[in-house]
Amino acid sequence: MDIAVLGTGMVGQALAGALSRHGHSVVVGTRDPQQTLARTEPDGMGNPPFAAWLAEHADVTLATFAEAAAGAELIVLAGNGFAALDMLTAAGADHLAGKVVLDISNPLDFSAGFPPSLFVKDTDSLGERLQQAFPQARLVKSLNTLTAALMVEPTLLGRSTTVFVSGDDADAKATVTALLTDFGHDDVIDLGGIETARGTEMLLPLWLRTMNALGTGMFNIKVVR
Repeated sequence: MDIAVLGTGMVGQALAGALSRHGHSVVVGTRDPQQTLARTEPDGMGNPPFAAWLAEHADVTLATFAEAAAGAELIVLAGNGFAALDMLTAAGADHLAGKVVLDISNPLDFSAGFPPSLFVKDTDSLGERLQQAFPQARLVKSLNTLTAALMVEPTLLGRSTTVFVSGDDADAKATVTALLTDFGHDDVIDLGGIETARGTEMLLPLWLRTMNALGTGMFNIKVVR
C-alpha cells in the first residue's frame, strides 16, 4: 500500500519505519523538506535529526505534506495536536478525499507546563474537529493511547494489551485494524463513531500521570472481560 506519514518526529519515524518494514511504500510529509533535512540538532525529545534517521531508512522518501498525501492510498497523521489541522490543510482537502486518515494526534496543551491540559474535551474531540474540517476524508482515531515504540511493536511488553479504534467509516476502521494486527496488536476494540475519540483522548491525563509515576512510557492498559 502507498502510505503517507505526516510528521517527522518520534511518532512519525516509528510509524514510517514500521510500515516500510511491513512492505508498504512510505513517503514522509513535512512542511519544508530542505529545512527538515538541514536540521543538525536533536529534537526537543532528544531524538536524532530526521536526516540521520532517513539515512538509515533508504526505502522511505521525504516530500511536502501535499506531495506525500497526493500519492497515498492511506495517510497517517503523526503530528502534535496543535498542528494537526494545519498539517491536514497543507496536505490538501482534495488529496484527503475518499482516503483513510489514521489520526494519532492528541489535543495536548503544554502552555501551562507539565502535565498538559486538553484544549478540547468532554463534548468534543480533536478527532471530531478534524473529521468535520475534512468531511470527505475517512478518519480513524487510533494508537493515541500508546508511546511510539509500542504503537508499532506492542509485543515488547510480553503480553496482550488493548488498543482502540474510533471512526464513522466501517471499511476505514477495518483497514486500520488490519495494520494494527500486522504490528502485533491482538486486542483491538472498535468503540464506534468518531465521537468516541473523546474517550481515548481523555485517557491522556491518566496516561501522562502513569508515565510520571512509573518513570517510563513503556506500558499499556488491558481491558479484561
